[in-house]
Amino acid sequence: MEKNAKIYIAGHRGMVGSALKRRLEKAGHHNFISRTSKDLDLRNQSAVNAFFQEEKPDYVFLAAAKVGGILANNTYRGEFIYDNLMIECNVINAAKEHNVKKLMFLGSSCIYPKLAPQPLEESSLLTGLLEPTNEPYAIAKIAGIKLCEAYNAQYGCNFISVMPTNLYGPNDNYDPQNSHVLPALLRKFHEAKVQGKKSVVMWGTGSPKREFLHVDDLADACFYLMNSYSDPELINIGTGTDLSILDLALLIKETVGYEGEIEHDYSKPDGTPRKLMDVEKLRKHGWEAKISLKDGIRSVYEDIRKEWDS
Repeated sequence: MEKNAKIYIAGHRGMVGSALKRRLEKAGHHNFISRTSKDLDLRNQSAVNAFFQEEKPDYVFLAAAKVGGILANNTYRGEFIYDNLMIECNVINAAKEHNVKKLMFLGSSCIYPKLAPQPLEESSLLTGLLEPTNEPYAIAKIAGIKLCEAYNAQYGCNFISVMPTNLYGPNDNYDPQNSHVLPALLRKFHEAKVQGKKSVVMWGTGSPKREFLHVDDLADACFYLMNSYSDPELINIGTGTDLSILDLALLIKETVGYEGEIEHDYSKPDGTPRKLMDVEKLRKHGWEAKISLKDGIRSVYEDIRKEWDS
């Protein structure tokens, strides 16, 4: 990407979008186009087309999405499939219509079948049934991948799709109802410590295994791939290592300095048994994650604790 190129990050205020902006600024990019969701509803096709007509971005990072944890995914099923379909269809089509040089579509590891062989290879896409709790979100993301592939094939677009694993980092969502597991546990343990609670309740058995990538590592990988990868086939972004949710809870408990017990709410769903990404394709392309989970959680907690304490 040229240093003076016009760059549009859809979702620039979110965890992923803001990390992308930080990484691009570090590399010397400065010509950003941005609109808040209040200024531009990406679900509105005519508004999106007018925005692209006016601004004519050279490069697009499509990081805008309606996201949430198991509860949110399962509760707002209609919103999750409709909003995400509309966002990606409008942005990707407008990028084609207005001759964007390159677009990166950010998906999610939930696109893979619930019982796909581990670690999850890119070739596992559409080989089995999805996890029911996040099926609407996954279907929308799969549609985005296939839309990019189809536009590459029919129109010669340079649209690439990357599949990040579970993310955490600055600007994460710590809402007690709609957050993902890592920020949810971080908040629970912090509040339990501050309030002197004797135990923290964890959803499910704690046996499912998950992989976690710091969002700054994701942004670095995206920047690297935007400059060096043009394969129409999707590519995974992750660490290649995972741990159980219970082990994650114990790590967070240690980081926070909480000394109480962990209880299980077995009425809550576990979700997919395991989601580990196969990142061999990414490694062969020349990129690997750098931030360890322990270091990443510590830095995130140090930052968010200041905000909570104030």
